[in-house]
Amino acid sequence: MTDGPLREPAFLILTALAAEPQHGYGVIEDVLRISDGQVKLHTGTLYAVLDRLRSDGLIEVEREEIVQSRLRRYYRLTGAGAQRLVAETARLRRHADAAGQRLRQVGLTFGAGAA
Repeated sequence: MTDGPLREPAFLILTALAAEPQHGYGVIEDVLRISDGQVKLHTGTLYAVLDRLRSDGLIEVEREEIVQSRLRRYYRLTGAGAQRLVAETARLRRHADAAGQRLRQVGLTFGAGAA
C-alpha cells in the first residue's frame, strides 16, 4: 500500500485519524462527514484497510477499552502516516490544480457556485 497512491478509503481513514485517535465506529462516522455523505465504509472494508495501514506503519493502536462487554480499539496516526497523508494530499492537489487549469482553458468553471 505504501508504494502507490492511496485508495480513497485509506486516504479518508488517515484523514479522520489526523484529527484525533478514534475507534472503528468513530472512523466510519468521521469518513461519512469528511466525504459529505459520499463515502460510507462498511465494517469489513474498514478493518481490512486498518490492518493494511497498521502493517505499513501508518497507524497504530493507541489504546483498547471494554465498552458494554466489547473491545473498543482506538487507532492513531503515526509520524510516517502523517507524512504519507501530507504527500498524498499534495499529489491530489497537483492533480486537481491541473484539472482546474484545463477546465478554465475550455471555459468551464468548477467549485463553489459552479453549476
